Amino acid sequence: MPDLQRTFVMIKPDGVQRQLVGEIVRRFESKGLKLVGMKLVSVSEQLAADHYRDHAGKLFFPALVEFIRKSPVVALALEGPDAILRVRQLMGALDPNEATPGSIRGDFAVERQMNLVHGSDSPESAARELALWFSPDELVRYARSVDEWVTSS
Repeated sequence: MPDLQRTFVMIKPDGVQRQLVGEIVRRFESKGLKLVGMKLVSVSEQLAADHYRDHAGKLFFPALVEFIRKSPVVALALEGPDAILRVRQLMGALDPNEATPGSIRGDFAVERQMNLVHGSDSPESAARELALWFSPDELVRYARSVDEWVTSS
């Protein structure tokens, strides 16, 4: 039986500016993932630094922080069976030239630096990123009538 997980996704500034938010959310929902949190965020320098803390000190760190602050982003909390793996499969490879057609990056990303979306890569990073971007009262629990048709759990 698949593991029910919550994960974090960010639609980056290029996804917002290119008006792909609805399409990206639709793809996650079409795969059966449940939207349990969503907000448009103007990212502070502190939030950007906290989000990318694993890259602090690297040469490209300032560019990451600058990019994520250029435009609002959309923060998503998604829930579902094996949500972390499903999200990463739907996003596709980081390099759009290697991303599978049908994935978000395979269909819409043009270059590696502007790859439209970020998704947590492990249960630990999902927990950290969800806590960074959402307060507990911003994440909701609810039943969907379609859930019995999406998963047998």
